[in-house]
Amino acid sequence: MKKGLLTVFYGITHLSCMVYAQTGISGEFKTEYIPYSSYIRPEDSVKTNSKSDFKRMDINLNIPLSMEKTKDGKVKGWSLLLNGAYAKMSHKNYENSLFPDQMLNAQVGLQHIRPLGGKWSMMASASVGVYTDLENVTFDDVLGQGGVVFIKKFNPNLALGAGPILTTAFGVPMIMPWIYFDWKTGNKIKFNINFPQGMEAGYQFSDQFALKAVVDLNGMTVERNKGGKSILLGYQQITAGLRPEFQLNKSVSLRLTGGTALLRSFTENDRKIKSIFKTKKMEDPRFASTFYMALSLRWNLP
Repeated sequence: MKKGLLTVFYGITHLSCMVYAQTGISGEFKTEYIPYSSYIRPEDSVKTNSKSDFKRMDINLNIPLSMEKTKDGKVKGWSLLLNGAYAKMSHKNYENSLFPDQMLNAQVGLQHIRPLGGKWSMMASASVGVYTDLENVTFDDVLGQGGVVFIKKFNPNLALGAGPILTTAFGVPMIMPWIYFDWKTGNKIKFNINFPQGMEAGYQFSDQFALKAVVDLNGMTVERNKGGKSILLGYQQITAGLRPEFQLNKSVSLRLTGGTALLRSFTENDRKIKSIFKTKKMEDPRFASTFYMALSLRWNLP
């Protein structure tokens, strides 16, 4: 499967990852910055004098519509999920315009969670959103997707789930897999994997402070018109670094991340199912590794 297809998953996990087992209004505001780094040509993998940076603001909101706890303490209910991500890129020394100056992904969705008995539960979500470079916003920029995942919680520290996703990102409805994995160990030392978002390992020094080593996967999707044909342009990034986390009070936490952007690349796909299985003739356009920093504020109101 081509890397560009991962951006389909990012939109869904943004809408679902925050709200599992949450009963109050929660949200996150995040900013990211990647300074200028050299563009690497896909045809010969040569690092050029062309450079691009990346700046993004991202906000996620989870608004419970109906929540109740069962007799055994499990959560059942519906939530309204909102996500908006705006990215700005600046470019230097390009002969032709290769990449968008702006990208906007805005989604609204519903999520339903319910226990199924024993250690099993179900999480389902559906969303519709606008995925655009803001140059010519049309109905082609509107994409819908949804999915259901069945999760087994083996113990308080380990949960595993899988299920199908229905997406219209390729112009026609199609089903793709959705995988959920969450693992934590210990009260002080913690290790967490949440695919396809990333992984983290850290130490909880106190109730107010933790330090983690993290690897994050992220991306965006925009619809563009090329030669009179609607295509999808996928942006992917993999970052790694250290993340100190500060619990400011019972409801608000602050997270700072500093490290390296290991990978930044673009992938172009036409909106046909067969493009999933197409063999690439060359590498994706990408950028050299450089510094990465991010700041996020999370809140979870009772």
